[in-house]
Amino acid sequence: MSRAEAARGASPLWTLGLFRSELLTTFRRWRTLALLGVLAAVPVLVGVAVRIETGDGSSAGGGGGPAFISQITNNGLFLVFTALAATLPFFLPMAVGVVAGDALAGEANAGTLRYLLVAPAGRTRLLVTKYATVMAFCLVATLVVAVSALVTGALLFPLGDLTTLSGTRIGFAEGLGRALLIALVVAASLTGVAALGLFVSTLTHSGIAAMATTVGLLITVQILDQIPQLHALHPYLFSHHWLSFADLMRDPVYWDDLTRNLGLQALYAAVFGSAAWARFTTKDITA
Repeated sequence: MSRAEAARGASPLWTLGLFRSELLTTFRRWRTLALLGVLAAVPVLVGVAVRIETGDGSSAGGGGGPAFISQITNNGLFLVFTALAATLPFFLPMAVGVVAGDALAGEANAGTLRYLLVAPAGRTRLLVTKYATVMAFCLVATLVVAVSALVTGALLFPLGDLTTLSGTRIGFAEGLGRALLIALVVAASLTGVAALGLFVSTLTHSGIAAMATTVGLLITVQILDQIPQLHALHPYLFSHHWLSFADLMRDPVYWDDLTRNLGLQALYAAVFGSAAWARFTTKDITA
């Protein structure tokens, strides 16, 4: 079933056939596969670098880097946490920004957008489906990093019970459960970027322009978050609490920054999602 047929075939806001078609279209693109390949390679590079460094008798981490990196040699599961910490500031949101920015602008550039808008209220349904597809990519991309790190950590380092950041010991099964929970939190942390990229995608007919703008905004926000003079603004930037997922490796778990992060992502999703809806439902579609 083509995407246009899926859009014609049902009237409810949520159309499973259209969503399935969008997923297949997104994950069959060479650009998407290349992004996932790069994300999968990052944990391998980190693991090999740590292995080489410790093989030379050096102390992993050298006193810097993510809080988990010095623990990798003791337990390969820590490579999952380190890889997510390494990819979240740039690689993961950049990949999401590329997919979200191209979601609607790419269709317009290819001349296929108007063929998807063939049913009553088709614009709202299509917008919701596009956002759901981008969020599915957020989850898949995060899991690709986590699984790649887990496999690499198991091959290069020992596995077993691990020590939390609070100094307590937990079993490997519980640690694996926390790793999965951290991956889900990281995926949820990208909802704001996804909504921002989708909004930008409604503003132009050029997929490249939308992707470049989204990534540019991401970099700008990251820079603003590093300027001490703007400390009053930092708590409101979508990237400020991204690394709060590390609190899931404390015992007991420290929830304050985690809830702030998820609440902020929900706010960004609501604001930019509403802006995207207002723009897209009133936009003159010519392509």
